[in-house]
Amino acid sequence: MLTPSRQRARLWGRYTAASVIAGVISELVFLVAYWFEAAPVVASVVAFVAGAVPNYLMNRRWAWRRTGTPHPVRETLPYAVIIVSTALVAILATTLADRWVVEHVGSHGWQVVLVGAAFLGTYGVMFVLKFVLFDKLIFRGGRTGTPETTSPA
Repeated sequence: MLTPSRQRARLWGRYTAASVIAGVISELVFLVAYWFEAAPVVASVVAFVAGAVPNYLMNRRWAWRRTGTPHPVRETLPYAVIIVSTALVAILATTLADRWVVEHVGSHGWQVVLVGAAFLGTYGVMFVLKFVLFDKLIFRGGRTGTPETTSPA
């Protein structure tokens, strides 16, 4: 049986891996959409949706080992509020970055890189906060399904 600190380290590792995977998906979608001159709001929303679904599924099932149907008020609604808040921060950051780069940077390639960095930066800033909120608010109360001692890590 794993010690509580070892269990927390494994949880953190699984959350980090899921977040990196979802972040890469979101970033790639954002860069492609913005490259093809989608407005920052549109690129951010499309990228957000592309990463939010796998992020939820990986965090719920793999990181926190939750199975069964999620409770709409205790789990799904708070998750939606947290990720929509993150998306709004990303929209604000990319819109402000876009306004700046359009005025100061002539190269479209550099504009994409800089606004893409702003998009990615918002998710980096929110990374730890989201872990705390997911752990204490959404997926609290222990695991459901198979105990960790009988399931693969």
